[in-house]
Amino acid sequence: QVQLVESGGGFVQAGGSLSLSCAPSRSISSINAMGWYRQAPGKQRELVATITRGGSTNYADFVKGRFTISRDNAKNTVYLQMNSLESEDTAVYYCNAVTAWGLPLWGQGTQVTVSS
Repeated sequence: QVQLVESGGGFVQAGGSLSLSCAPSRSISSINAMGWYRQAPGKQRELVATITRGGSTNYADFVKGRFTISRDNAKNTVYLQMNSLESEDTAVYYCNAVTAWGLPLWGQGTQVTVSS
């Protein structure tokens, strides 16, 4: 079973930056949409940003202008650059991908903690 592996979470002060990356645990033929979701304690998982294979992006309103999603199709890797972080951004961030045959994949999650 292919899984997604996230890296790059950690602790940062408010106003700081962090970068996340995510790639499959082994090589797979093709991935369509990729994205990032997050879940804060006591809250439901919510969409942060998505990106299609062609590079079209979609962002949640609460990250517009602060976060940037990008991908490397050759490596099936997706990135999330997070700037101007706020304490409200503290959450576990999950990577998501949909394979060419429609199978959804999820990562284990990486903790992002923003101190005010």
